[in-house]
Amino acid sequence: MPERDSLFDLSGKVALVTGGSRGIGKQVVLAYARHGADVVIASRKGANCETVAKQVAEETGRSALAVACHVGRWNECDALVEAAYDRFGKVDVLVNNAGMSPLYEKLTDVTEELYDKVINVNLRGPFRLSSLIGERMMEGDGGSIINVSSIAAVTPSPIEIPYATAKAGLNNMTISMAKAFAPKVRVNCIMPGPFMTDITDAWSTEMIEGLGRMVPLGRGAQADEAVGAALYFASRASSFTTGAVLKIDGGLASPPA
Repeated sequence: MPERDSLFDLSGKVALVTGGSRGIGKQVVLAYARHGADVVIASRKGANCETVAKQVAEETGRSALAVACHVGRWNECDALVEAAYDRFGKVDVLVNNAGMSPLYEKLTDVTEELYDKVINVNLRGPFRLSSLIGERMMEGDGGSIINVSSIAAVTPSPIEIPYATAKAGLNNMTISMAKAFAPKVRVNCIMPGPFMTDITDAWSTEMIEGLGRMVPLGRGAQADEAVGAALYFASRASSFTTGAVLKIDGGLASPPA
């Protein structure tokens, strides 16, 4: 039986994390590097990616590539994949973490442009990246694809319908791709609840205070509280796990049907 610490060892691995310059994505990048992986940090703002890449190098000594990428755009996804393989020759772990959930007052305020942008960032981009990298993983030594969904996928509400629709699709895609890329590539999903990242800056005081009453654990989560699940799915610790959707929400949502 492997030593406990070695289960989470990512030495020699390359991990690509979208939305990797802030919030959950940044914490996952740092955790992977601390466990031995070289990392590709992607987000729309290249300067922010460069800042995290510098932090990775200084704190861990691992190699880090910063790439500006809008994952909602097909051609930029393709360019991101090429940049990663040009630099490292492989990707062992893909984390589809980039997402967006704009607020709106009523459904007719959601324009066609905004609706398409939400679907593209939260669903179309992960599909393209997973398709491209998953096929290369299949041709190589395998790998792990990790999608970051949301409990909005299983707790429908009127305030985030386009976002929840995309995340429900991401849950479905996780299971479908787990079958499509088996047995060499594992595909799993982290399904967070309320995390107190910069996305919550737009929340009202009432919404934030309400978490204490609604969440059984009595609070929202900090970004680094997703790291355990991300390490689990990326490492040998989850070697017999694929097609799983892991809820991390303090007990807020009921299990998916």
